[in-house]
Amino acid sequence: MSKRVEPSPSLTDKVYAVLHEAITSGEYPAGYRLRIRDIAAEVGTSVMPVREAIRRLEEAGFAERVPHKGSVVKGQHLAELLHIYGTRQILEVEAARRGTAQIDEAGVARMREEFELMRRAITEGAVVRYLDHDEALLTVLYEAAGNPVLVSTIRTLWQHCRAYKIVGARASLDTPGDDSLWRYQEDLLKAAQSHDADAAAAISNESLANATDRIKAQLVSR
Repeated sequence: MSKRVEPSPSLTDKVYAVLHEAITSGEYPAGYRLRIRDIAAEVGTSVMPVREAIRRLEEAGFAERVPHKGSVVKGQHLAELLHIYGTRQILEVEAARRGTAQIDEAGVARMREEFELMRRAITEGAVVRYLDHDEALLTVLYEAAGNPVLVSTIRTLWQHCRAYKIVGARASLDTPGDDSLWRYQEDLLKAAQSHDADAAAAISNESLANATDRIKAQLVSR
């Protein structure tokens, strides 16, 4: 009886990391075909670790099988995004509240640093870099809450709506006078500085409610 040969875990992990980064950065958009042989040639491996990495992407919800196409990057339907943002709202409001109550001066300084880098990315029109610093700022605040499971769950939700966040950020950049990319973060930083947990929770709730309303508007327009 033949026995399946498992690919090297380290090699599969490497391919998975490359593909995951390409998907969450927007390099591979929704519907992009994950051609095994092409990817193997790009990353310099055999097809086996690529096939295993794609299988893991499918299990994680980043890819799906489509008839006559094979595996493609999975797009989030607007209805799914609504559920994701609803869950984010529940978790992030509480994370902001708890983090603001417990964050120290060093954490506030790190938030301020990420905020400045975020504003620079906005000025330069660097959407992916903006999102990286935005999420880094929030991660500092949420980690101060002292619950790593909460932070890990939130970061997973971010990954699943990254493509939508990229599109939304680009739209905001193209809209004159739109300050939504930095206004909430600035207010959140002020709340953290003063340890105003209720204000932080309200700001987080308003920010995510605003994003949810935009998704609802797109659902209605379809």
